Amino acid sequence: MLHSEKPAEASQNGSSSSPDEVTFLRLSGVKAMTGLSKSCLYLLIREKSFPAPVRIGNRAVAWVRSEVRQWALERIGAPR
Repeated sequence: MLHSEKPAEASQNGSSSSPDEVTFLRLSGVKAMTGLSKSCLYLLIREKSFPAPVRIGNRAVAWVRSEVRQWALERIGAPR
């Protein structure tokens, strides 16, 4: 079983402890991290404004944590 919500060790800048380490987030984790609803997330994905999920099984998808984090950081830096 995939432990998708397990937090990775982070360095001072918030990145993973290893550059090769990849952590997946399931939909509930992405929603919690972004504050967006499922329908809003999939709309942004269709518009190419949010990272697309990757297939991790026959009926399962997940998002790469670092890609979602980068998206959030870009949103913070966007003009308000």
